[in-house]
Amino acid sequence: MSFKNLCEDLARFQYDPVGYAKWAFSWGQGELLNAQGLRKWQEDYLGKLGQAFKERNFDGMNPVAPVRKSTSSGHGVGKSALVAIIIKWITDTRPFCKGIVTATTSDQLRTKTWSEVAKWHNSSVTKDLFDYHNVRGGMNLVNKAYPQSWRCDAMTCKEENSEAFAGLHASGSTPFYIFDEASGVPEKIFQVAQGGLTDGEPMMLLFGNPTKNTGYFHDTFGSLAHRFDLQKLDSRNVEGTNKELFKQWVQDYGEDSDYVRVRVKGEFPRASITQLIPNDIVREAMLRQAPRHAYYHLPRILGADVAWFGDDRSVQWIRQGIASKILWQAREVDSVTQAGLLNQWAKKYGAKATFVDAGYGMGVIDQLKALGNSPIGVWFNGKSIRNDCANKRAEMWVNMRDWLKNGGVLPNNADLEVDFCGVEYYTNLNGQIQLERKEDMKKRGLASPDLGDGLALTFAENITFETDNYPTQNNHAKAITDYNVLDFKQERGDTIVDL
Repeated sequence: MSFKNLCEDLARFQYDPVGYAKWAFSWGQGELLNAQGLRKWQEDYLGKLGQAFKERNFDGMNPVAPVRKSTSSGHGVGKSALVAIIIKWITDTRPFCKGIVTATTSDQLRTKTWSEVAKWHNSSVTKDLFDYHNVRGGMNLVNKAYPQSWRCDAMTCKEENSEAFAGLHASGSTPFYIFDEASGVPEKIFQVAQGGLTDGEPMMLLFGNPTKNTGYFHDTFGSLAHRFDLQKLDSRNVEGTNKELFKQWVQDYGEDSDYVRVRVKGEFPRASITQLIPNDIVREAMLRQAPRHAYYHLPRILGADVAWFGDDRSVQWIRQGIASKILWQAREVDSVTQAGLLNQWAKKYGAKATFVDAGYGMGVIDQLKALGNSPIGVWFNGKSIRNDCANKRAEMWVNMRDWLKNGGVLPNNADLEVDFCGVEYYTNLNGQIQLERKEDMKKRGLASPDLGDGLALTFAENITFETDNYPTQNNHAKAITDYNVLDFKQERGDTIVDL
């Protein structure tokens, strides 16, 4: 085939990736011996992708809205093959396009995603027009005549490499980003990549197993869903997958287990592998109601997380047994004001304990003491009384998680799910739970979990109180009681929390 005829044929497929895929590759031969044709979901995906570009009708000069698609799936559905086909379609039909493809690790990128591109490139009719490289320091597919301005590069998604994902400078063509195993890509990479969607005929495609309940990939199915064309794939519904293995997984782990949800159903887990508090527990706590008789006889406890000036919030909570309430939250408020508010709450509610973050809160603690209050300063890095927790902060959060699991009631506030569920953890060398640092959460694009820290402070210690101040219906006798924050045996009912 002459170069002219080849170009004319390629032009026919500008908006037809399905036709291109059927025409451009040596199906059932050589490296594609076991590839007999597109799977149904792949053909549907490509069809919608081509239609999206056609509707935008890019004229080569004026930028159009980006094409955004996000796909979560179980294992073995053929994601890598589809990624390779899309890369070939874009580079073959859009002169001077520029693309970046990435994956969670360099090994994943080199041995799976990018090696799959090699297989499809070597089996394509355009293999002589491009040079393919897969060596350390250079993974790319470049047009032989225009290697600098017509290319796709494979790059690792390390956060320190984020600037490489900035604008691709392909205003007269198609700048495109493809994220494989998107759950593990750092938030900053996605943020920087947004700058590359401002010119030309831009495209951002995400693929992956939905292993985490936080991050950009998860958000594309939540708060960002209106920006993306979404798809979830159950591996059992895709032809050519190992259905006998999936059946075994269901038998071993259960149909609705997180293992099956992620690896088979393509659904996000109730809790990511490193997520301390599962999303569904928080959602249930926000919908749950507590009867007054289940908590009114128990001590009222204040918790105050104190922030320094900046984006972080200072937060004040009250908790009484299974009931909780946010009393106040604000940014950039001085210690005197915060102490004054806490003192008011303590008097109004007859709080038996006021726990204050001692990190940034020493000024608040001193002011409270001057007002006649007796606050308890809590050092987050202090020693835990739990053998399974590395420090006081981990102890409080684990206690709070157990409280939520056992009937704790939260106010219906959308910010709570972000704060409570965004915190991840790891197990240290001593086998203890260690929470990630707030600085690391911010690197992932999440805010400091101030709301979570504020409520967690109410679980700092057990307290002693006199029961005649909180009489039950059947017992008005005065007694000194040690109130255990992990005692979840309060009754539950269906009336609204009233603190």
